[in-house]
Order: sequence, then structure tokens, then C-alpha cells
Amino acid sequence: MGDRWHVEVDRSLCIGSAQCTHLAPTDFRLDSAMQSHPTDAETDANEKVLGAAEGCPVEAITISLLGSGEAVFPPEE
Repeated sequence: MGDRWHVEVDRSLCIGSAQCTHLAPTDFRLDSAMQSHPTDAETDANEKVLGAAEGCPVEAITISLLGSGEAVFPPEE
């Protein structure tokens, strides 16, 4: 079985660029205030969600391993 991720968007950082919705349209949505939300906070590990996090211009999206909390993105330095 593959990894499961916990996905969060820091809405204090989100600028509503919608990059996440373009890169992973089934995994993110914008609300009426143009703030991003994951469609599901828990998801199977996948390249689209990781690409959306990497493509966010303000790094508002964080991904961690479900259970352990280990950082997937941004990676711990």
C-alpha cells in the first residue's frame, strides 16, 4: 500500500493565484474569497498534489505523511 498524505493550505499565505487548481483540479478548490482548500485533507500520495504544492508561488501548501507527520513538502532542511 502507498503512502497517505495530509494536505493543508495556510490561508494566511494564500494569494488566490489558483495555480493549485490548475495543476491538481480534483484536489484543490477556491472558495468565494479566492482562498484555496484541499478537496480532501487526506489523500493518497500523488504527483499532481506534490506539483501543486511545488508550484504555489507563496508555498502556502504543506504536505505531511499521515500518521507520522513527517514533512513531504516543503522538505525539512
